[in-house]
Amino acid sequence: MQTVGKPAGSVDPKRHLWVLGLIAPSSALLPSQLVLHTGAVVFWWIGPIIVLVVIPVLDWLIGEDGSNPRDEDYELLSNDRYYRWCTYLFLPIQLIGLAVACYMWAGDELDVVDKLGLAATLGLVSGIGINAAHELGHRVEHLERWLAKIALAQSGYGHFFVEHNRGHHARVATPEDPASGRLGESLWEFLPRSVSGSFRSAIGLERERLARKGKGWWNADNHILQAWSMTLVLFGGLIAAFGPRVLPYLALQAVIGIALLETVNYVEHYGLLRSRRPNGLYARCSPRDSWNSDHLVTNIFLFHLQRHSDHHANPGRRYQTLRSSQQAPQLPAGYATMIVLAAIPPLWRRIMDGRVLDHYGGDITLANIHPRKRRRILSAHGVTA
Repeated sequence: MQTVGKPAGSVDPKRHLWVLGLIAPSSALLPSQLVLHTGAVVFWWIGPIIVLVVIPVLDWLIGEDGSNPRDEDYELLSNDRYYRWCTYLFLPIQLIGLAVACYMWAGDELDVVDKLGLAATLGLVSGIGINAAHELGHRVEHLERWLAKIALAQSGYGHFFVEHNRGHHARVATPEDPASGRLGESLWEFLPRSVSGSFRSAIGLERERLARKGKGWWNADNHILQAWSMTLVLFGGLIAAFGPRVLPYLALQAVIGIALLETVNYVEHYGLLRSRRPNGLYARCSPRDSWNSDHLVTNIFLFHLQRHSDHHANPGRRYQTLRSSQQAPQLPAGYATMIVLAAIPPLWRRIMDGRVLDHYGGDITLANIHPRKRRRILSAHGVTA
Protein backbone atom coordinates (compact mmCIF):
# COMPACT_ATOMS: atom_id res chain seq x y z
CA MET A 1 0.00 0.00 0.00
CA GLN A 2 1.17 3.53 -0.68
CA THR A 3 2.13 5.76 2.22
CA VAL A 4 -0.68 8.23 2.98
CA GLY A 5 0.17 11.78 1.99
CA LYS A 6 3.18 10.76 -0.07
CA PRO A 7 2.19 10.00 -3.67
CA ALA A 8 4.63 7.89 -5.68
CA GLY A 9 5.03 10.70 -8.17
CA SER A 10 7.01 12.65 -5.60
CA VAL A 11 9.66 9.93 -5.44
CA ASP A 12 9.81 8.99 -9.13
CA PRO A 13 10.39 11.86 -11.58
CA LYS A 14 9.74 9.42 -14.46
CA ARG A 15 6.42 8.19 -13.09
CA HIS A 16 4.24 9.53 -15.91
CA LEU A 17 6.73 8.58 -18.62
CA TRP A 18 6.38 4.82 -18.14
CA VAL A 19 3.15 4.71 -20.15
CA LEU A 20 5.27 5.70 -23.16
CA GLY A 21 6.60 2.14 -23.06
CA LEU A 22 3.25 1.17 -24.56
CA ILE A 23 4.23 2.94 -27.78
CA ALA A 24 6.24 -0.18 -28.64
CA PRO A 25 3.28 -2.59 -28.88
CA SER A 26 1.13 0.21 -30.32
CA SER A 27 3.52 0.53 -33.26
CA ALA A 28 1.86 -2.58 -34.67
CA LEU A 29 -1.37 -0.59 -34.91
CA LEU A 30 0.19 2.52 -36.46
CA PRO A 31 1.29 1.45 -39.98
CA SER A 32 -2.11 1.18 -41.62
CA GLN A 33 -3.22 4.57 -40.27
CA LEU A 34 0.03 6.30 -41.19
CA VAL A 35 -0.01 4.89 -44.72
CA LEU A 36 -3.72 5.74 -45.09
CA HIS A 37 -3.20 9.37 -44.10
CA THR A 38 0.15 10.01 -45.76
CA GLY A 39 0.31 7.55 -48.65
CA ALA A 40 3.92 6.77 -47.62
CA VAL A 41 4.37 2.98 -47.71
CA VAL A 42 7.61 3.33 -45.75
CA PHE A 43 5.44 3.39 -42.63
CA TRP A 44 4.87 -0.35 -42.91
CA TRP A 45 8.44 -0.39 -41.56
CA ILE A 46 7.59 1.88 -38.61
CA GLY A 47 8.98 -0.62 -36.06
CA PRO A 48 12.55 -0.58 -37.40
CA ILE A 49 12.28 3.19 -37.93
CA ILE A 50 11.35 3.78 -34.28
CA VAL A 51 13.75 1.27 -32.72
CA LEU A 52 16.78 1.66 -34.96
CA VAL A 53 16.54 5.36 -35.88
CA VAL A 54 14.21 7.46 -33.73
CA ILE A 55 15.15 6.07 -30.32
CA PRO A 56 18.95 6.26 -30.90
CA VAL A 57 18.58 9.88 -32.03
CA LEU A 58 16.42 10.74 -29.00
CA ASP A 59 18.90 8.98 -26.70
CA TRP A 60 21.65 11.16 -28.13
CA LEU A 61 19.60 14.35 -27.86
CA ILE A 62 18.13 13.79 -24.39
CA GLY A 63 21.05 11.95 -22.85
CA GLU A 64 21.27 10.06 -19.58
CA ASP A 65 18.75 9.90 -16.76
CA GLY A 66 20.92 10.66 -13.73
CA SER A 67 18.23 9.94 -11.10
CA ASN A 68 18.06 6.96 -8.76
CA PRO A 69 15.24 5.96 -6.38
CA ARG A 70 16.05 6.43 -2.71
CA ASP A 71 16.35 3.41 -0.42
CA GLU A 72 13.62 4.77 1.84
CA ASP A 73 11.20 4.86 -1.12
CA TYR A 74 11.80 1.26 -2.18
CA GLU A 75 8.67 -0.24 -0.58
CA LEU A 76 6.48 2.62 -1.75
CA LEU A 77 7.59 2.19 -5.36
CA SER A 78 7.48 -1.61 -5.26
CA ASN A 79 3.90 -1.70 -4.04
CA ASP A 80 2.52 0.97 -6.35
CA ARG A 81 0.29 -0.94 -8.76
CA TYR A 82 0.45 1.81 -11.39
CA TYR A 83 3.81 0.41 -12.50
CA ARG A 84 2.39 -3.10 -12.83
CA TRP A 85 -0.41 -1.89 -15.06
CA CYS A 86 2.15 -0.32 -17.39
CA THR A 87 3.42 -3.85 -18.06
CA TYR A 88 0.01 -5.56 -17.90
CA LEU A 89 -1.39 -3.30 -20.64
CA PHE A 90 1.48 -4.25 -22.94
CA LEU A 91 -0.12 -7.66 -23.52
CA PRO A 92 -3.59 -6.78 -24.90
CA ILE A 93 -2.10 -4.08 -27.14
CA GLN A 94 0.53 -6.56 -28.36
CA LEU A 95 -2.05 -9.24 -29.18
CA ILE A 96 -4.51 -6.82 -30.82
CA GLY A 97 -1.69 -5.55 -33.02
CA LEU A 98 -0.81 -9.10 -34.03
CA ALA A 99 -4.42 -9.85 -34.99
CA VAL A 100 -4.61 -6.65 -37.07
CA ALA A 101 -1.36 -7.57 -38.81
CA CYS A 102 -2.69 -11.04 -39.63
CA TYR A 103 -5.76 -9.47 -41.21
CA MET A 104 -3.49 -7.43 -43.49
CA TRP A 105 -1.13 -10.32 -44.24
CA ALA A 106 -4.09 -12.44 -45.28
CA GLY A 107 -5.45 -9.83 -47.69
CA ASP A 108 -4.37 -8.81 -51.17
CA GLU A 109 -4.15 -5.05 -50.59
CA LEU A 110 -0.41 -5.08 -49.69
CA ASP A 111 2.44 -6.25 -51.86
CA VAL A 112 5.08 -8.64 -50.48
CA VAL A 113 7.54 -5.88 -49.58
CA ASP A 114 4.93 -4.05 -47.52
CA LYS A 115 3.95 -7.29 -45.77
CA LEU A 116 7.61 -7.91 -44.96
CA GLY A 117 7.85 -4.42 -43.49
CA LEU A 118 4.82 -5.13 -41.33
CA ALA A 119 6.41 -8.44 -40.25
CA ALA A 120 9.60 -6.58 -39.27
CA THR A 121 7.52 -4.15 -37.21
CA LEU A 122 5.69 -7.00 -35.50
CA GLY A 123 8.99 -8.81 -34.94
CA LEU A 124 10.40 -5.89 -33.00
CA VAL A 125 7.19 -5.72 -30.97
CA SER A 126 7.60 -9.45 -30.33
CA GLY A 127 11.17 -8.95 -29.13
CA ILE A 128 10.20 -6.09 -26.83
CA GLY A 129 7.33 -8.29 -25.66
CA ILE A 130 9.94 -10.79 -24.46
CA ASN A 131 11.30 -7.96 -22.33
CA ALA A 132 7.85 -7.41 -20.83
CA ALA A 133 7.76 -11.17 -20.14
CA HIS A 134 11.20 -10.83 -18.58
CA GLU A 135 9.89 -8.24 -16.09
CA LEU A 136 6.76 -10.26 -15.29
CA GLY A 137 8.57 -13.61 -15.12
CA HIS A 138 10.81 -12.47 -12.27
CA ARG A 139 7.85 -11.88 -10.01
CA VAL A 140 6.59 -14.35 -7.42
CA GLU A 141 2.93 -13.48 -8.00
CA HIS A 142 1.14 -16.32 -9.78
CA LEU A 143 -0.78 -13.98 -12.13
CA GLU A 144 2.33 -12.18 -13.33
CA ARG A 145 4.18 -15.41 -14.05
CA TRP A 146 1.27 -16.57 -16.23
CA LEU A 147 1.18 -13.20 -17.98
CA ALA A 148 4.90 -13.66 -18.74
CA LYS A 149 4.12 -16.89 -20.59
CA ILE A 150 1.36 -15.17 -22.56
CA ALA A 151 3.76 -12.38 -23.55
CA LEU A 152 6.18 -15.02 -24.87
CA ALA A 153 3.52 -16.66 -27.05
CA GLN A 154 4.00 -14.28 -29.99
CA SER A 155 7.71 -15.14 -30.30
CA GLY A 156 7.31 -18.87 -29.58
CA TYR A 157 10.22 -18.51 -27.15
CA GLY A 158 8.44 -19.91 -24.12
CA HIS A 159 11.44 -21.79 -22.76
CA PHE A 160 12.96 -18.35 -22.00
CA PHE A 161 10.71 -18.34 -18.92
CA VAL A 162 12.72 -21.24 -17.48
CA GLU A 163 16.18 -20.58 -18.87
CA HIS A 164 16.39 -16.90 -17.99
CA ASN A 165 15.38 -17.26 -14.36
CA ARG A 166 17.06 -20.54 -13.46
CA GLY A 167 19.85 -20.74 -16.03
CA HIS A 168 21.04 -17.32 -17.13
CA HIS A 169 20.83 -15.70 -13.70
CA ALA A 170 22.78 -18.56 -12.12
CA ARG A 171 25.55 -18.68 -14.76
CA VAL A 172 25.66 -15.12 -16.09
CA ALA A 173 29.09 -13.74 -17.04
CA THR A 174 30.69 -17.18 -17.08
CA PRO A 175 31.77 -19.44 -19.97
CA GLU A 176 28.98 -21.84 -18.95
CA ASP A 177 26.24 -19.33 -19.84
CA PRO A 178 25.14 -19.53 -23.48
CA ALA A 179 23.55 -16.06 -23.23
CA SER A 180 26.77 -14.25 -22.20
CA GLY A 181 28.78 -12.93 -25.15
CA ARG A 182 32.52 -13.60 -25.13
CA LEU A 183 35.34 -11.22 -25.98
CA GLY A 184 36.24 -11.71 -29.63
CA GLU A 185 32.94 -13.44 -30.44
CA SER A 186 30.89 -11.70 -33.11
CA LEU A 187 27.13 -11.34 -32.83
CA TRP A 188 26.74 -13.76 -35.74
CA GLU A 189 28.76 -16.41 -33.91
CA PHE A 190 26.89 -15.72 -30.68
CA LEU A 191 23.33 -16.00 -32.01
CA PRO A 192 23.30 -19.71 -32.93
CA ARG A 193 25.29 -20.59 -29.80
CA SER A 194 22.92 -18.72 -27.51
CA VAL A 195 19.70 -19.90 -29.17
CA SER A 196 20.69 -23.58 -29.20
CA GLY A 197 22.45 -23.51 -25.83
CA SER A 198 19.59 -21.75 -24.08
CA PHE A 199 17.10 -24.23 -25.55
CA ARG A 200 19.10 -27.25 -24.33
CA SER A 201 19.63 -25.66 -20.92
CA ALA A 202 15.94 -24.89 -20.45
CA ILE A 203 14.94 -28.45 -21.32
CA GLY A 204 17.47 -29.86 -18.85
CA LEU A 205 16.51 -27.47 -16.05
CA GLU A 206 12.80 -28.15 -16.39
CA ARG A 207 13.34 -31.91 -16.65
CA GLU A 208 15.36 -31.80 -13.41
CA ARG A 209 12.72 -29.72 -11.63
CA LEU A 210 9.96 -32.12 -12.61
CA ALA A 211 12.04 -35.14 -11.62
CA ARG A 212 12.58 -33.68 -8.13
CA LYS A 213 8.80 -33.52 -7.81
CA GLY A 214 8.43 -37.09 -9.05
CA LYS A 215 6.87 -35.99 -12.35
CA GLY A 216 7.68 -36.85 -15.95
CA TRP A 217 8.17 -34.46 -18.87
CA TRP A 218 4.61 -34.81 -20.20
CA ASN A 219 2.96 -33.14 -17.27
CA ALA A 220 0.59 -30.19 -16.86
CA ASP A 221 3.07 -28.67 -14.41
CA ASN A 222 5.74 -28.36 -17.14
CA HIS A 223 6.41 -24.61 -17.52
CA ILE A 224 7.90 -25.01 -20.99
CA LEU A 225 4.97 -27.04 -22.33
CA GLN A 226 2.59 -24.50 -20.81
CA ALA A 227 4.32 -21.64 -22.64
CA TRP A 228 4.66 -23.53 -25.92
CA SER A 229 0.98 -24.50 -25.73
CA MET A 230 0.07 -20.82 -25.62
CA THR A 231 1.99 -20.27 -28.86
CA LEU A 232 0.21 -23.21 -30.49
CA VAL A 233 -3.18 -21.86 -29.39
CA LEU A 234 -2.33 -18.32 -30.51
CA PHE A 235 -0.89 -19.27 -33.90
CA GLY A 236 -3.51 -21.95 -34.46
CA GLY A 237 -6.29 -19.48 -33.72
CA LEU A 238 -4.82 -16.85 -36.06
CA ILE A 239 -4.38 -19.38 -38.87
CA ALA A 240 -7.94 -20.63 -38.36
CA ALA A 241 -9.26 -17.05 -38.45
CA PHE A 242 -7.18 -15.66 -41.33
CA GLY A 243 -5.95 -18.68 -43.26
CA PRO A 244 -2.57 -20.33 -43.85
CA ARG A 245 -1.22 -17.31 -45.77
CA VAL A 246 -0.32 -15.68 -42.45
CA LEU A 247 1.96 -18.53 -41.33
CA PRO A 248 5.19 -17.38 -43.08
CA TYR A 249 4.78 -13.90 -41.63
CA LEU A 250 4.04 -15.25 -38.15
CA ALA A 251 7.23 -17.30 -38.37
CA LEU A 252 9.26 -14.35 -39.66
CA GLN A 253 8.15 -11.96 -36.93
CA ALA A 254 8.94 -14.62 -34.30
CA VAL A 255 12.48 -15.08 -35.68
CA ILE A 256 13.03 -11.30 -35.66
CA GLY A 257 11.78 -11.07 -32.08
CA ILE A 258 14.11 -13.85 -30.94
CA ALA A 259 17.04 -12.25 -32.77
CA LEU A 260 16.34 -8.92 -31.05
CA LEU A 261 16.26 -10.54 -27.62
CA GLU A 262 19.49 -12.45 -28.20
CA THR A 263 21.24 -9.38 -29.59
CA VAL A 264 20.38 -7.55 -26.39
CA ASN A 265 21.76 -10.52 -24.42
CA TYR A 266 25.00 -10.19 -26.40
CA VAL A 267 25.26 -6.49 -25.58
CA GLU A 268 24.47 -6.92 -21.89
CA HIS A 269 27.41 -9.12 -20.89
CA TYR A 270 29.95 -8.98 -23.72
CA GLY A 271 33.40 -10.02 -22.50
CA LEU A 272 32.52 -9.86 -18.79
CA LEU A 273 33.59 -12.63 -16.42
CA ARG A 274 32.72 -13.08 -12.76
CA SER A 275 35.64 -13.58 -10.40
CA ARG A 276 36.20 -16.86 -8.58
CA ARG A 277 36.28 -17.48 -4.85
CA PRO A 278 39.19 -19.36 -3.22
CA ASN A 279 37.11 -22.57 -3.38
CA GLY A 280 36.93 -22.25 -7.18
CA LEU A 281 33.23 -21.34 -7.34
CA TYR A 282 32.15 -18.15 -9.06
CA ALA A 283 31.52 -15.16 -6.85
CA ARG A 284 27.99 -13.84 -6.46
CA CYS A 285 26.94 -11.69 -9.41
CA SER A 286 27.74 -8.04 -8.79
CA PRO A 287 27.06 -4.81 -10.71
CA ARG A 288 30.51 -5.23 -12.33
CA ASP A 289 29.27 -8.25 -14.29
CA SER A 290 26.77 -6.52 -16.61
CA TRP A 291 27.03 -3.58 -18.97
CA ASN A 292 24.95 -0.64 -17.83
CA SER A 293 23.38 2.24 -19.72
CA ASP A 294 21.37 5.05 -18.21
CA HIS A 295 20.14 6.66 -21.44
CA LEU A 296 16.66 7.85 -20.58
CA VAL A 297 14.63 7.18 -23.73
CA THR A 298 15.61 3.53 -24.21
CA ASN A 299 15.17 2.92 -20.49
CA ILE A 300 11.57 4.13 -20.68
CA PHE A 301 10.82 1.94 -23.69
CA LEU A 302 12.45 -1.13 -22.12
CA PHE A 303 11.25 -0.71 -18.52
CA HIS A 304 14.75 0.03 -17.15
CA LEU A 305 16.29 -3.05 -18.77
CA GLN A 306 19.46 -1.03 -19.34
CA ARG A 307 19.97 -0.83 -15.58
CA HIS A 308 20.98 -4.42 -16.05
CA SER A 309 23.76 -4.39 -13.50
CA ASP A 310 21.36 -3.73 -10.63
CA HIS A 311 18.89 -6.23 -12.10
CA HIS A 312 21.43 -9.08 -11.94
CA ALA A 313 22.74 -8.05 -8.54
CA ASN A 314 19.15 -7.74 -7.21
CA PRO A 315 16.86 -9.78 -9.51
CA GLY A 316 13.87 -9.39 -7.22
CA ARG A 317 13.66 -5.63 -7.77
CA ARG A 318 10.81 -4.33 -9.89
CA TYR A 319 11.81 -2.18 -12.84
CA GLN A 320 10.81 1.13 -11.24
CA THR A 321 13.18 0.53 -8.30
CA LEU A 322 16.29 -0.36 -10.31
CA ARG A 323 19.32 1.90 -9.83
CA SER A 324 22.19 2.93 -12.04
CA SER A 325 25.41 1.75 -10.38
CA GLN A 326 28.75 3.53 -10.57
CA GLN A 327 30.47 0.16 -10.10
CA ALA A 328 29.05 -1.11 -13.37
CA PRO A 329 30.87 -0.84 -16.69
CA GLN A 330 29.08 1.72 -18.85
CA LEU A 331 28.04 1.38 -22.48
CA PRO A 332 28.79 4.36 -24.70
CA ALA A 333 25.16 4.55 -25.88
CA GLY A 334 21.73 3.05 -25.25
CA TYR A 335 20.71 -0.46 -26.29
CA ALA A 336 18.91 0.82 -29.38
CA THR A 337 22.22 2.16 -30.70
CA MET A 338 24.33 -0.74 -29.45
CA ILE A 339 22.28 -3.41 -31.25
CA VAL A 340 22.98 -1.61 -34.52
CA LEU A 341 26.71 -1.51 -33.75
CA ALA A 342 26.68 -5.18 -32.72
CA ALA A 343 25.52 -6.14 -36.21
CA ILE A 344 28.82 -4.79 -37.61
CA PRO A 345 31.51 -6.91 -35.87
CA PRO A 346 34.62 -4.83 -36.77
CA LEU A 347 32.92 -1.65 -35.55
CA TRP A 348 31.62 -3.39 -32.44
CA ARG A 349 35.04 -4.71 -31.47
CA ARG A 350 36.67 -1.36 -32.15
CA ILE A 351 34.25 0.28 -29.71
CA MET A 352 33.84 -2.43 -27.07
CA ASP A 353 37.05 -4.47 -26.77
CA GLY A 354 38.98 -1.54 -25.34
CA ARG A 355 36.21 -0.93 -22.81
CA VAL A 356 36.40 -4.54 -21.66
CA LEU A 357 40.16 -4.19 -21.22
CA ASP A 358 39.76 -0.91 -19.29
CA HIS A 359 37.13 -2.49 -17.05
CA TYR A 360 39.68 -5.10 -15.93
CA GLY A 361 42.46 -2.59 -15.42
CA GLY A 362 44.33 -3.70 -18.51
CA ASP A 363 44.42 -7.41 -17.50
CA ILE A 364 42.89 -9.19 -20.47
CA THR A 365 43.09 -12.56 -18.71
CA LEU A 366 40.21 -11.48 -16.44
CA ALA A 367 37.78 -11.26 -19.38
CA ASN A 368 35.45 -13.94 -20.72
CA ILE A 369 37.37 -14.73 -23.94
CA HIS A 370 36.08 -16.69 -26.92
CA PRO A 371 37.87 -20.08 -26.59
CA ARG A 372 38.70 -20.38 -30.30
CA LYS A 373 40.29 -16.93 -30.31
CA ARG A 374 41.85 -17.00 -26.87
CA ARG A 375 45.43 -17.67 -27.94
CA ARG A 376 45.35 -14.92 -30.58
CA ILE A 377 43.74 -12.35 -28.26
CA LEU A 378 46.15 -13.06 -25.42
CA SER A 379 49.12 -12.94 -27.78
CA ALA A 380 47.97 -9.56 -29.11
CA HIS A 381 48.15 -8.24 -25.55
CA GLY A 382 51.55 -9.77 -24.82
CA VAL A 383 50.23 -12.65 -22.71
CA THR A 384 51.42 -16.20 -23.21
CA ALA A 385 48.48 -18.59 -23.48
